[in-house]
Amino acid sequence: MNIQTKFHGVQEINKEDIIHFPSGIPGFLEEKEFYILPLEGTDLFVLQSVKTPEVAFIVTDPFVLFPQYEFDLPKEALEKLEIQSDKDVATFAILTVMDPFEETTANLQAPLVINQTKKIGKQIILNQTPYKTKHKIMTPQEQGER
Repeated sequence: MNIQTKFHGVQEINKEDIIHFPSGIPGFLEEKEFYILPLEGTDLFVLQSVKTPEVAFIVTDPFVLFPQYEFDLPKEALEKLEIQSDKDVATFAILTVMDPFEETTANLQAPLVINQTKKIGKQIILNQTPYKTKHKIMTPQEQGER
């Protein structure tokens, strides 16, 4: 199957790799099917809507950028995502890409959690957490190294 994407032009994808977000994503409730495309040479990915080319999010594995990041999935989310094992789970943080890139932030308060086995996803809003919607992905020290 071919889809039109925001950043990669037309891409051929496997229907079996489409991730279903039954509730959509907050702000994009009509968008229920997404596909993950890697951004070559980076730890970043594009979560691309299958239906709407303009709807695409830059995402990353939050545990790579924030090794201390941790949260407990609410029981309701475990049930909705049909998670049986930790091996089923992939977690992504949506990035707000800024210019300059050093100002880019990650939303750690609302991670995307995906059951990789069943291809079901949900954005989980974490309540009573130290995490915010905007965490700089680079420390001032890292910015100086670039």
